[in-house]
Amino acid sequence: MPLAIFILGAAIFAQGTSELMLAGLLTEVATAFDVSVPQAGLLISAFAIGMLVGAPILALATMRWPRRTTLLIFLAVFSLSHAAGALAPDYWTLFVTRVISAFVYAGFWAVSIVTVFSLVPVNVRGKAMSILAGGLTIATIFGLPLGALIGQQFGWRSVFWVVAVMSAVAMIGVLATVPGGRPTTEKAPDLRRELRGMANPRVWLAYSITALGTAGLFVSFSYLEPLLTRTTGLATSWVPAILALYGVGAVVGITIGGRTADRHPVRTMYIGMTGLIVTSIGLALLADHLVPTIVLIFLLGAFGFGPNPTFNSWVFTLAKNSPTLASSTNVSAFNTGITTGPWLGGLAIGAGYGYPSVAWIGALLGALSLLAIAAATRRTSAAPDLAPTTV
Repeated sequence: MPLAIFILGAAIFAQGTSELMLAGLLTEVATAFDVSVPQAGLLISAFAIGMLVGAPILALATMRWPRRTTLLIFLAVFSLSHAAGALAPDYWTLFVTRVISAFVYAGFWAVSIVTVFSLVPVNVRGKAMSILAGGLTIATIFGLPLGALIGQQFGWRSVFWVVAVMSAVAMIGVLATVPGGRPTTEKAPDLRRELRGMANPRVWLAYSITALGTAGLFVSFSYLEPLLTRTTGLATSWVPAILALYGVGAVVGITIGGRTADRHPVRTMYIGMTGLIVTSIGLALLADHLVPTIVLIFLLGAFGFGPNPTFNSWVFTLAKNSPTLASSTNVSAFNTGITTGPWLGGLAIGAGYGYPSVAWIGALLGALSLLAIAAATRRTSAAPDLAPTTV
């Protein structure tokens, strides 16, 4: 596997730490700017919105640029925006820096995916994607708690400086390992060809699978802390350890999923979503029992992240002539799920259904994702150019 793929995964780790870190620093930020905790929480929403719109816009705007140059520019803006965030004199300045950093982070994701796929043969794309996406998975395990720890010890602004420095260091790695220009065998970017490729309805089924599956995972993940403390009865001091166990499950899932995505993409998605449904139902029914809940949280990470490499690689099979738009829109699909899942969970909790209700929603979203997989499989079964979709 080319070293550049590991470097890009490390860059995703640096940026993914920023995506997650405010979840552990909301109280400190709210106090610093004299705003409410929910208002500080909007900084997380700002990041999600920036990612949602940033991927397709920046992918199109830079589609004719050399990829290494594009990646370096995105990392530079990301690093500078975090330096600006660390120096922010007020809440709204920080809010704007979050939107800008998320915007270029989304663009980095989209261009990284295309770059990774240009560096490896078709039959190992899923494995390569597991390395790239593994950067975010590791950020979930180490970046989030480490950011919270640094913020508690040295102030929330210090975490922004750490991310700025990590992003600058990642630039050195990208400059040293990512090839300049494009492969000579690759077609020159063509917007009209890309748009024609996106007209395939199977591509949009793939996006719906991504969005629904991701929402089904994040609706439960977003409320694990209150579920554990208020329903299961776990002491608050043990929550980081359980979240770390979730992260270990995610690493196991994405590693296995990366190895099966290329040979058995549809089977990988079926197993992942079925496991997500069963795990979510188990959480909903057993949330007041400690040991089963701990086991189920590990499985939630494993089954939830297992299909991720397939979600990213399969869409390229369906949109062969639209690599730039396919990758960028899939990034938006992921962030649609990340945004929608917690929102639906919040509605259920606000309506008085309790924290276990979010797991029922996760099971429903997983079932809808299964239906979308079935629809896409039926549609592709008659297409000879989509051979890697067999179960």
